[in-house]
Amino acid sequence: MSSQFSRAATASPSPKSLFRRVARTLSAIEQGETPLATIRAAAEHMIRNFHAELGVLGGRIYRLDGVVYELVDTFGQAQGGQLGVKVPQSYHPIQELLERGLVVMDRNAPGLDPELERALGTGERFAAIALGDGEYLISFDVRPGLGTDEDLAASLNIVRLAISQKLRQEKFDEILKDALRIQSSILPKRVPDYPGFDMAGDSRPAELVGGDFYDFIPLSPEIFDLAIADASGHGLPAALQVRDIYVGLRMGLARDFKLVRTVERLATIINRSKLTSKFVSLFVAELESNGNLVYVNAGHVPPMVLRRDGKVLYLREGGMVLGPSDKAAYVRGFVKLEPGDLLLMYTDGITECLHHRTGEEFGVERLVRLVRRHRQQPARQIVRMIFDATASFSGETTPADDQTVVVVKRTGVLETSAGERDNAV
Repeated sequence: MSSQFSRAATASPSPKSLFRRVARTLSAIEQGETPLATIRAAAEHMIRNFHAELGVLGGRIYRLDGVVYELVDTFGQAQGGQLGVKVPQSYHPIQELLERGLVVMDRNAPGLDPELERALGTGERFAAIALGDGEYLISFDVRPGLGTDEDLAASLNIVRLAISQKLRQEKFDEILKDALRIQSSILPKRVPDYPGFDMAGDSRPAELVGGDFYDFIPLSPEIFDLAIADASGHGLPAALQVRDIYVGLRMGLARDFKLVRTVERLATIINRSKLTSKFVSLFVAELESNGNLVYVNAGHVPPMVLRRDGKVLYLREGGMVLGPSDKAAYVRGFVKLEPGDLLLMYTDGITECLHHRTGEEFGVERLVRLVRRHRQQPARQIVRMIFDATASFSGETTPADDQTVVVVKRTGVLETSAGERDNAV
C-alpha cells in the first residue's frame, strides 16, 4: 500500500487558487439538513471545485453500522459499487484511515482486498477521509497525473476538519433540542387552582437551557407540594441534572413517600450521577389548605415567609445540598401561613445578580424591600416585578445565572379546612 504523498508530473495550482476552492467547499458544508446531506453537499462541491486541478472524479460515502462500514451513497463519476456493501471496521486500510484521518492509495497497494475493492467500485487511485469521529468515511476516486498528493491531502484535510466540526455541531444541536423538550416538559404548564391561595412561578435560564427547576405537585383537593431546585452551573449538564430531580420528586411523592425520605433518596441519586453537575440545592414543602407548611431545605437559599405585619421568617431547616454524600440526613421544618402571609421561593441567580456598573449584588435585603412594597399585587405580577428589577439592576435582559421565582400568597380562610395531616413526613 502506498500512502506516501508523491508529486505528479503536472504543475499544481497556486496556493491562492486552491484556497478559494477550499473556501467555496467550506461554505457548502452549511447547507446540509442531515449528516449525510451535509457530507454529500461537501463531496459534490469537491468534485466541481477540484476536478480539473486535483483530478477528483467522484466517490463513495460509508456509514459505521456496529463493526462494519456500509456503503450508503455515491457521488460524481463513481463507477459500480452496490449500495449496502459492507466493509469490516478491522479492514487494514480503514484502520490506517481511522488512525490518520486521511489516506491516499492505489487500488493495487498491499493490504487491499481486490475482490472487495471491485465490489465497492473503487477507482485505480483514491483518497479517503474519516469524518465525525469515524462515524462516516468518504472515498474519492482520483485521476492519476493531476495535481500533487500534497495539495490533495491539504485540501481534503481542511474539508475533513470542517465537515467533522459541522457534524459535531449538528449532534450537539440535536442534544440541545432534546434538552429543551425535556425542560419544557418538566416546568409547570399551569398553576394548580387551590381556593385560598394565589400562586405563580417562572424560570429564566442563563443559556438556552438552564439548571433551575420549580414545580407545583397536587396531592389531593386540600394538599399540594411545592419544590424549587438549583443545579450547580448552568446549560445542558445542569438541565439534565434537574430532570432527575423532577422524576425523583414525582415518583417519590406519588408513592406517598414522606418528604425526608424522598429528599434522602434524591441525595443518593445525585451522588451516583455521572453528570458533571453534581450538586443540587432543593427546597420541597407540603402545604395544606389550612396554611400548615411542612418542608425540607436541602442546602437551598432559604425561602422566606413575609408575614402580614411585615416580619420575615426564613425557612432553613433541612440539611446539606444533594450530591456530596449518599448518606446525607435531613430534618423537617414547620411553619403556618396565615391569611395575608406570602411565601417567596427563589434561586441565587436573583440575589447574586450583579449591578452593571458597581458590581454590587442585588442581595436579600433589596429583594425583601421589593416584595414588601408590592405584596398587595397578584402573585404573577410580583414574580414579573422581581425579574424586571434584576434585569434593570444588571443591565442585561438575559441573566448571568439561571433565575427562578415562586410566590405563594394565602389570601383567606376556607369555610371548611382540612385538619393537619397525620405523619405528613
